[in-house]
Amino acid sequence: MKKFNIKVNGTAYEVEVEEVKAAAAPKAAAPVAPAKPAAPATASAQTAVAAGDTPVNAPMPGKIVKLVATAGQAVKKGEVLLILEAMKMQNEISAPIAGTLKGFNVAAGQNVKPGEVLAVIG
Repeated sequence: MKKFNIKVNGTAYEVEVEEVKAAAAPKAAAPVAPAKPAAPATASAQTAVAAGDTPVNAPMPGKIVKLVATAGQAVKKGEVLLILEAMKMQNEISAPIAGTLKGFNVAAGQNVKPGEVLAVIG
């Protein structure tokens, strides 16, 4: 096992990689194409904050546990949109205004920073 420190989208990770020794390949084996790197889940799912839209920002650093509402859903002021875990407590993040949830900029399991836009209400 070899340990490496890598940085992805500004977040540092420590990973362990095990070297696998390949067995002798048969002469008729086709070459394997290299795997394409996966795009980050939030890169294509970003919802822009347009004029007249209201962003829902993270009040503190934490981890998204669950998305309660769905994109396109009509929400009332105070309705729970998602659950944010911070300091071993689950915090309900609710809609600051009534409107239509345009979309989320986060996914369950994702870590967020304070002030980061979690969702957009239009």
